[in-house]
Order: sequence, then C-alpha cells, then structure tokens
Amino acid sequence: MNSNDLKIFAAAAELGSFTKAAEETFTVQSNVTARIKSLEQEFDTELFTKSGRKAVLTDSGRILLGFAKQMELLIENAKAAVKNGDDIGGKLRIGCIETTMALKAPSIINNFSELYPKVDLEFSSANVSVLIRNVLEQNLDAAYIAGPVHLKGLKQVKIAEEDLVLVSSKDSGTITELLKQPELKVVVFDQGCFFRARLEAWLTAKGIAQYKLTVVNSIEGIINFVEAGLGLSILPSDVVNHYYKNRDLKTYPLQKELGRMTTLLVYRDDVEIKNSLQAYIDQSFNLI
Repeated sequence: MNSNDLKIFAAAAELGSFTKAAEETFTVQSNVTARIKSLEQEFDTELFTKSGRKAVLTDSGRILLGFAKQMELLIENAKAAVKNGDDIGGKLRIGCIETTMALKAPSIINNFSELYPKVDLEFSSANVSVLIRNVLEQNLDAAYIAGPVHLKGLKQVKIAEEDLVLVSSKDSGTITELLKQPELKVVVFDQGCFFRARLEAWLTAKGIAQYKLTVVNSIEGIINFVEAGLGLSILPSDVVNHYYKNRDLKTYPLQKELGRMTTLLVYRDDVEIKNSLQAYIDQSFNLI
C-alpha cells in the first residue's frame, strides 16, 4: 500500500465511480480497479459494492476512507512544514453560509493573509447541514455555521452573536398589515438554510401555514427581490444595516427566541490540528 493507492481509493469513494476517479487522478479505469483490488487483498475485505453504475462503500470502506483522509492531511502537513520551515503555510479549506461568503470572506482572506502570507485560504459556501457533514468527512478544515449545534466529533468556537430582523420593501406597511395579505409572499434561500428555518418558525408562530415561496440562492438576489416587493425575508441586522443601508428596505425586530443567531467556527476534535488551522482559530475573533 502507498499513499497514491489511498488517494485513488478516496477519489472513487467520494465520486462513487471508478471512471470518474480515474479522470480525477489522471489515470485509467483499469488502474483504479487494480489499485482498489490490491487494497482489498491487503485488508482482506471488500471495500465497494455495486449499485447500478455507482460504486458504494461497504462498512469497511467507510472506515478506511476516514483513515485515508487523515493520512492525506498528515502528508499535506508534512509537505507544508518541510517547505515553509518555521513559517506557517499550506492550504486551509473554510466553509461558510451564504451571507458570510458573500460579505465577509474577502475581508477574512485579506486580514489573515497579512498575518500568514504563506497560507492559501479556500472558501466555499453551503447550508449548515452540508457544511457540518463536510467538516466531519474532512472535506473542510473548518466552517462558519449558525448555532447552536451539539454533535459528537466537533469542537466549536463562538465567534459572534447577531440580531436577526424581518426585512421587507420600504413601501410595505406594518407587520400586521403584511400578515393580513390574501397571499403572504416570502423570499428565502434553499431548503436547509438557517434563515429560512427561522422565517418558517416565525410564520408558524403567527399561525400562518399558507404562503408563497420564492427561492433565491444569493444574498444579492434576496435583497433585490425583497426591495422589489416580492416578499418578506429574515437576515442578520448587521448585514442589512451595514451593507445595504442605502437600499429601499424596511426592517422589523424579532422576539428574542427567534431574533438571535450565534455564529460558530466548527472543526473536528479527533484529528491533529495543523499549524495553519490553529493559527486561524487563534485569530478567528479578529477576522470576521
């Protein structure tokens, strides 16, 4: 067994296809098949089963995938340490929800890069459940999520507390008037979004079960649609007042239970933290 065998195995596991794994690792499918067969012989177990055209991990395969990712991380850390000496370097993969990605990621990258110019930050956005899964599966080193969250295998650093507000167009009336509309309209991110969940909880608390949904998957889109009078939404107060203060919007406060959001930085607690991630965690309060 060598590190390249594990890299090919991990690609096949994540892509669910030997053909796609061959493309990803710049080899041919016959080599992928041979490398995985070699691993199965070495571990004396089956690593994949077939489900149609998809390669599905067995229980043994899932166990090996966890170790394969840890070994990949160790090799990456070793390369960074040898290359950079005492300096902190390498690549960090950080996940975040859409509002953080669109509005705060650029300043985070600039601020951290000034302190650690040899670290390459790679940001990606998704909903909270996907971010958590990607951290647990070691596809991300850490992620900003909306809390609270209590999951085995995750450590968390509380970054900020934010107020949430209802947002409507400037020409809309009071909340009472809006709720009396024959067809209440709301503008939300896709299923799994923290802000959507809070808005739906608020509507339920108001006894509203029927409303028209418009799904828009960018913060700019949410703002534009709300400003045009196409519906209500929920967003952090700081986002609206700081980044969109000159837009034709109106905000309404929410009761404490629904009107607060805790921003957490989460990362795995059962793997060795590389120097670049530790530096990022140490600076996390100053970055966002």
